[in-house]
Parts: sequence; structure tokens; C-alpha cells
Amino acid sequence: MENNHLPMDALYRKVSLRLLPFLGFCYILAYLDRINIGFAKLQMSAELGFSEAVYGLGAGVFFIGYFIFEVPSNLILYRMGAKVWIARIMITWGLISMAMFSVRSPETFYFLRFLLGVAEAGFFPGIILYLTYWFPAERRGRINAGFMTAVALAGIIGGPVSGWILGYFDGRMGLAAWQWLFLLEGLPPVLAGLFTLWWLDDRIADARWLSQEEKALLSSPIERECRSKASLKLRDLVRNGPVWRLSLVYFCLVMGLYGLGFWLPTIIRDSGVADPLLIGMLSAIPYALAVPAMLLTGAWGDRSGVRRKILAGTSLVGAVGLTLSILFDQNSWISLMALSLATMGIMSALPAFWSLPTAILGGSAAAAGIAMINSLGNLAGFLSPVAVGWLKEMSGQPEAGMLLLVLALLAGAWIILGISPSMVERAQTGHGGDMDLSDR
Repeated sequence: MENNHLPMDALYRKVSLRLLPFLGFCYILAYLDRINIGFAKLQMSAELGFSEAVYGLGAGVFFIGYFIFEVPSNLILYRMGAKVWIARIMITWGLISMAMFSVRSPETFYFLRFLLGVAEAGFFPGIILYLTYWFPAERRGRINAGFMTAVALAGIIGGPVSGWILGYFDGRMGLAAWQWLFLLEGLPPVLAGLFTLWWLDDRIADARWLSQEEKALLSSPIERECRSKASLKLRDLVRNGPVWRLSLVYFCLVMGLYGLGFWLPTIIRDSGVADPLLIGMLSAIPYALAVPAMLLTGAWGDRSGVRRKILAGTSLVGAVGLTLSILFDQNSWISLMALSLATMGIMSALPAFWSLPTAILGGSAAAAGIAMINSLGNLAGFLSPVAVGWLKEMSGQPEAGMLLLVLALLAGAWIILGISPSMVERAQTGHGGDMDLSDR
């Protein structure tokens, strides 16, 4: 821990204000480009004649490309530097997202969604890795929570904006509203990617906005932590039991996260709300409530070290919320409050979760390990919309798909409670080198 706590608090606040607002904004754009397909579906499926199963497969195939290129992308970022590689990721995904306006067939839909996954691969784990270059483990719960509230903010901003685009731009210049949605929400990542080249610095030593004394103070705890972390070879990482268990926990969380994100507009519409703008505004409510929940649980995890219980508890809250939304699906307001509870639970689990692998792994093992956990977990982003869509179509009952998400969250809570408490406690203090990474 730092010897001079108050000055270090001020210094970390300076770094946070420099990095987190911009990185959070970039993540908002990334998440919007993933979930705007849920709003496009409100008009796109009917106009193009896409079934629920076609939509589900198109929404999910993004994660196949994401999975294949995730680890290579993060290793390139580790070697090349974050600034150039994050800029490349953002520019290419923005251009491909804009190209979605040209979709006319299921095949084109699948192809562009796959390419979007390839383009975006490495962005989220790259940011998580990048933050470890600036903040030590004992501060990372709050930092991850601050960064990942961008997901909730994307829901707050994205819902009303997407609803407004669908309601206002339909038919303008001969384009459907869903085409305008992709064009208008794909342009900002291209511009932000160009800005990244000027704003970000790869490491503390490169930061022109820090004095030499500030660089030394920030570098010291990072260097201490790096010496204590495990630096595994990739082949050892693939055989590492805790990494696989963390991947499975993340898979369960992502099942709930993207199942909710992709289908939330449809759930609200099916509860009796017809106006696209109102659907967008109502969909922002769960995410708005999730922001303070994420920040509070992130700070609680850093202070208390009970991240294992926080992960399990928030997963259970998510499962309860989804269950209540099924039971009260005919009442718009009760269903919305239940979905809000589910969103608060699922999203509050994420920052606590990502404090664990970043504290355990260092060097290239961190680049590969974080990407491996994220890519395996995000396969649920493929399975979740496909399974929910298929179950809904086959059974004719929307609750069948939602029950699958409930079971996934319950499984994640059960798995995290089976992980060694000492692993979580040591991750809290940053003493990763003392951890037993063997599969016991």
C-alpha cells in the first residue's frame, strides 16, 4: 500500500479523470454497437421478413468472430501498445457497423455481424489490461466499476437515442429508420478512434501530463505488483483450472447480461408499450438504477474483500429479478421494476469479477488470460440470443427463454461459491504471487 495515502488519492484521482471518462465513452460506443440490433429488430425483422431464430443467430454470431480473434488481438495490443491498437479496433468496428444499413438477406446479416465481432475483438479485455498499467489491485474494484458503468450509461443513452432515431428518421432520404440507426451510431466510433491516437498514452512513463515525481509514485506499486504476479506461458494458461472456472462464471454472467440487453426492447413492447421512443426511454430505467449499484458494490468490494459473496449475491439478485419479470409480464410497470432489479444485480457483478483475473496474472499471461476469460465468457453472447429466440419460437412462450437466463445466473452463483476464498482475498490485496494457480 502507498505510504502517503492522501496525496496518492489525489494523484489517482487525476489519472482517473484523464482516462476513465474517455475510455468509458468508448465503451459506451462499443456496447451501443452491440445492442442497437435489439432496437433495429423492432422494424428490421418485419421489413426483411426475419424470423425470431434468424434474428437470434444474427445477434449472436457477432461473438463467434469475437471469440476467434480475442486472444490474438490482446496479444497484439500487449506488444504494439494500447493507443494504436484501440484506435484501429474502434475505426474498423465503426465502419462495419455503418455497413449494416445495407443488409437485405439473412446471409448478409450474419456476415456483417461476424465481421463486427472480428473488428471489435480485443477492445474490452484490452481496456481491462490497460487499466492494470495505471492502477494497483487494491484500487481496481472501484476503477473497474467506474469504467464499466459505461455499460449502464449506454443503456441510459442508447435507449432514448435509438428510440428517437427509429421514430424520427424513418423514410428520410429513402432509408428505413433501422438503416439510419446503424449509420448514425456507427460514425462516432470512427471519430473517437482517431481521437484515441492523440489522447491516450501507452504507459505511465509516456504520459506528458504527469511530472517525473508523479510518474515515479504511480509506477512503484505497479512494479511491486508485477513482481508478485504469476507470469505463465500460454500453454500453461490453457491448462489452468482457476482460469477455466473464472471463464465459466463469466459465461453465466454474460448469458444474463446479453440476454437482457438484446431482448429488453421486445420485452417492454410485449408488455403493452407500442411507441418506439417510449420503449427507448423505459429501457433506460434499469440501466440508470444499475449505475449507483455498480459504484457502491465496487467500493464495497475494495473495502471489505468479500468479492466472492458479492459475485454470488448479485448473481442471485439478477436471477430473482428475471423470475419476477416472468411472473408479472402482463403488468408493464411491475415487469419493468423486476427487470431493473435484474439489471442492477447482473451489472454489479461485473466489476467485482474483473478484479480477480487482473490481480492473479501478469505480463503476457495477463494479456492472454484476460482475453481468454472474456472470449470464452462472451460465447454466451452467441448462445444467449440464439437460445432465447429458439426457445421463444419453439414454445410460443417468451418466459421459456428467460428461464434459461435465470438458470445460468444461478449456476454462476454456485460456481463462484465453489472458488477458494483465499484466491479472492489475495486478489483483493494484490498478492497474486502467493496464490496457488494449480487446479485443486
